[in-house]
Amino acid sequence: MTEGEQGIRLQKVLAEAGVASRRQAEILMRQGRVEVDGEVVQEMGRRVDPDVNVIHVDGARVVTDVETVHLALNKPEGMLSTMWDEHGRRCVGDVVLEKAGSTKGLFHVGRLDAATEGLLLLTNDGELANRLMHPSYEIPKTYLAEIRTPIAKDLGKQLRTGVELDDGPAAVDSFRVIDRSGSRVMVEVVLHEGRNRIVRRIFEAVDKPVERLVRTAVGDVHLGNQRVGTLRRLGRDEVGALYKAVGL
Repeated sequence: MTEGEQGIRLQKVLAEAGVASRRQAEILMRQGRVEVDGEVVQEMGRRVDPDVNVIHVDGARVVTDVETVHLALNKPEGMLSTMWDEHGRRCVGDVVLEKAGSTKGLFHVGRLDAATEGLLLLTNDGELANRLMHPSYEIPKTYLAEIRTPIAKDLGKQLRTGVELDDGPAAVDSFRVIDRSGSRVMVEVVLHEGRNRIVRRIFEAVDKPVERLVRTAVGDVHLGNQRVGTLRRLGRDEVGALYKAVGL
């Protein structure tokens, strides 16, 4: 602590975490929008220990530990979803090392197979990573899949109803056609499944193998226009949304 044994004023902690200016933080507190360890705090003199106390604003966790890292990678096709590879193949860890200088303590949240592109989250918060990957939290993932025509009119209904795979049934949460070009169709699917190659296997089960697959979102974190192969730090709102989604 830097302000004595009694801790740091809550509005200062919020300001240093990038939530708002001190004056704006005081307004948030007066409005009852700030919680410390599950308790709404409205008194201006409240002091906290940011290393111990858990702070939420509007229900979203405020990350006060400057050592906590949350990153988004736009993984290119062919790259392995590992932090290192004993055979020297290009992997996620290579990009992190080049861009961030170290891979120490970082977890990739789930994985994408080598042929799949798109959003891969990384963090050194092990509890967050574990919860985001755990099926009980049902974190939605959004994908763009390129398949060939023709596609049946009831394909979306069939995928939402579910198909039988060798390790049990699987279904998508939503399905829509995004674009058609010649013999190719781009579709968007959302699902909360996390099994290995689940999107590709679902489409294979209806005889529509995926020719290109891109993950565009995990929960409320979106790939947007992030360039392929680049790494970026998540914004405060994105981080807060991830913690909120898994009850942290």
